[in-house]
This record gives sequence, C-alpha cells and structure tokens, in this order.
Amino acid sequence: MLAALAAALTAGLASAGQAQNFTTAAEVKPILSATKANWVALREYEGQDLLYFTQLMSWRCGLSEARYAVNGAAAVFWPLGDCQDGTDQPNAILPDSQVYASFALGSVAEVTVTVVYDDGSEDSATFARAAILMP
Repeated sequence: MLAALAAALTAGLASAGQAQNFTTAAEVKPILSATKANWVALREYEGQDLLYFTQLMSWRCGLSEARYAVNGAAAVFWPLGDCQDGTDQPNAILPDSQVYASFALGSVAEVTVTVVYDDGSEDSATFARAAILMP
C-alpha cells in the first residue's frame, strides 16, 4: 500500500509538471511527508540492532542533512552522500553507500529522526522500536 501511495504521488507530481528529477526540497518533501512512517527501519541481525536509513537515502537529493538520536541521546548526523547529478537516477544508492548503523541487540528502544531540506525547512519524527522493527 505504501509503495502504491508513493507511486501515485510520484506520478501525480510528474504529470502536473511539478517534478522531473526529485532533487529539490519542493520535489521530495511531499514524498517524504507521505512516507514518514518508513523513514527508518530496525532489524535484529547477527546479534545486533541494525537501524536502516534506506528510505531517506532513496530521496536524499533535496535534503541538506539528516540527524538521528537513539533513546534520547545526542543527535548524530547521518551521511547522506552525494546526489548522482547528471544521471538518469540521481537518487540511486551506490554500492559503497552506508545505509545502516549498528547497535547492541535489543538496545534501540526509540529513534528520533530530523531531516533538513535544501530550502532550510525541517521535519522530524520519533519512532518506538515496535513501530520500525522488521519481522
């Protein structure tokens, strides 16, 4: 259902002539707003909690920064990486891109994520472990 929503939103923006490359805040903000519940995901794997940022990485063009805080600790900047300007897929995640952070198994109880768009506006969300834990 989420994929269908994002696809419909993307198609609607493109058909309205409002977006071409999804590389600016105006283009990615509606998508990230609609998919906010999926900004991060948590996976228990090989004795660790892996906190994935794949959704944000997929729409990083249009963001100037992203930060996250685990369990109320100080915020940490997430390395978004460069956009692949001049290509057909400027938001493509390159094979050597960092897409997750590792923590001790069971230690991530809550995550707060803040994104800063390239127009200077910000948005944030806080997620409980159960809401982002992958089966």
